[in-house]
Order: sequence, then C-alpha cells, then structure tokens
Amino acid sequence: MGKDYYKTLGIPKGSNEEEIKKAYRRMALRFHPDKNKDANAEEKFKEIAEAYEVLSDPKKRVIYDQLGEEGLKTGGSSSSGAPGSSTYHYTFHGDPHATFASFFGGSNPFDMFFGSNQQDMDMEEDDPFAHFGRQFGFPGGMNNGFPGEGRRRRGVQSERLGAGRKHQDPPVVHELKVSLEEIFHGCTKRMKITRRRLNPDGRSMRTEDKILNIVIKKGWKEGTKITFPKEGDETPENIPADIAFVLKDKGHAHFKRDGSNIIYNCKISLKEALCGCTVSIPTLDNRVISLPCHEIIRPGTVKRLRGEGLPFPKSPSQRGDLIVEFSVRFPDRIPPQSREIIRQHLPQS
Repeated sequence: MGKDYYKTLGIPKGSNEEEIKKAYRRMALRFHPDKNKDANAEEKFKEIAEAYEVLSDPKKRVIYDQLGEEGLKTGGSSSSGAPGSSTYHYTFHGDPHATFASFFGGSNPFDMFFGSNQQDMDMEEDDPFAHFGRQFGFPGGMNNGFPGEGRRRRGVQSERLGAGRKHQDPPVVHELKVSLEEIFHGCTKRMKITRRRLNPDGRSMRTEDKILNIVIKKGWKEGTKITFPKEGDETPENIPADIAFVLKDKGHAHFKRDGSNIIYNCKISLKEALCGCTVSIPTLDNRVISLPCHEIIRPGTVKRLRGEGLPFPKSPSQRGDLIVEFSVRFPDRIPPQSREIIRQHLPQS
C-alpha cells in the first residue's frame, strides 16, 4: 500500500492547497524535535515533511493519487493530469528541516513567534499563530496562508523579524609566483583549490576541489591581481568570498626586472674593460646577442639593447629594453714587471 500522505497530514484526499498548507503548519509545529521530545518525533517530523512535499506539488500529487507511493518513487506512468513527461521518479531529499525552513522562512520560528513562555501551548489549536496575530494587530490573525506568505504580503522585511542578511567574506588573496619566461611568452596556470560548499538542503556542507585556470598575459607586471568571484567557502551565513591571485616575480639566474625592461649584469675583466672586447648577452627567448665594446668600459657603464625586454602589457607587440650593466673584475695581484709597464703607459689622470 505504501504511505498514506493524506493520513500523515490528517486531511481528506480532496483537500485544497490552503488546507494542505494549514495541515502541514499545524503538524510540523506539533512534532518539531525542538519542541516535541517523544522518541518518534524526529521520524514523524520527517514523514510530515515528505507528505507535504508530495501533496503541495501538483505533478507529484496527481501521480501519487493514481499510483500511490510505490508508483511515485519507482517511476510510474501518468496518463492524465501530470504535466511534462509520462514517467516520473520521486525521491524525498531527506532533510525535513530544509522543508520547515523553506515553509516558515527560517529554521526556528518558535523564538520568533512564541517566546520562551509558550513552551506548553497547545499545538492542536486550529492556528497556532492566531494569538501572535491578534497580539500584534494583524487583521484576522495569521490564518490567510502561512507566516512566510503573510510577512511578504504585509511588506515586513525578514531582518525586522530577526533573520540576518548574508554577508560576503573579504577576498582570499594568494601570491602566485611566475618566471620572467612565463611573463615573456604568456601562459595559463592551473591552481587547485579546496573549498566548502552548501548542499542542496541549504544547511549541511561538503568539501570539494576545483581547478582554477589563471591566464597570465604577456608582459603583465608584478602585482597584477586576477580575481575569481565567489569561489571561496560557502556557509549558510555567508556569500562565498572572492579568490584573488597576485603576481610575484620569481628570481632569475640572469635577469632582474624593471617594469617592461630587463637588466643583465655583465661581468668583464679589467683587460677587457681597458682593451675592448665582444660580450655575449643572453635573451629571454633563448637567443644570444653579440655586443661589441670598443671603448673603455668603466664600472657602472650601461648599454641598452632596444626592444629585447618584456612585452608591454597594453601593447604586447612592442617590447621594453634589455639593459646591460657592466661590472669590472679587478685582479687580486699584478706581477711587478706588469705593474711597471702599466705605470709607464697609463695616463696620470
């Protein structure tokens, strides 16, 4: 036979929508585990929620009326009245508290409507909210529909009845280290995050992993922030935070960065500095540039190779410069004979 949902709610089979709502409101408040301490209250509370979920939905109700609980849940055919496809499978989501919260507009209406001095009030009253409605001057009590609907009709905001607004947590910021080669060519980095997410019941949470694809465009500067909106933890009380990644340059074996320019420190000997030389300068795209130096190279001398730096962020077809800074290696000692020759041939000033 299966479950008799009408009997569970204590109503006849021909009951209309308002009678179903009224019956659920009365029975749910009577058997809510926070108020009813009987051993079977929790199970009864769940049965009441399931009965309401079925009978308040026209499609489910038509199939249930024709085929009963078994036909509803195993997938029966409805030849009349059921909208949509002819086959339907129903499974109760299993959380009566989610049904209760959806119906009343909050998970615990007892404090809101009754207060602590109403612990022993008769839940079998035709409308357990009638006293509240009369006390606060609502015309006709609260018999028209259920409390959530009454509040909406009267334009009373949920915040005035004690329910707080959800807030969004501050952004979660991570440092993302990138190499100069990745900035030069552009790249996509895949970052795995672990976060909490709400289940469909709106109360319990699960932990899940997600891969975020971070597109690094050519020439992006250190400090550039990439934001993924609302990818952080989600709870019943909050809006998920944004997750942001801030670019940080990795150290490089040969280069330092200066905006869109890159700096290469070229070490040469004293002999090369004085007598001239040709030095080999590496580039970020794995080329080597031969740089002739015919004049005397003093410590701190700088040469600039135009267009051999990083792409400009707003115009990637153009590039900054490769700046070559020279440092001169002085010998630790000079033989006496060489010192005399140098003394004779080098100018005094």
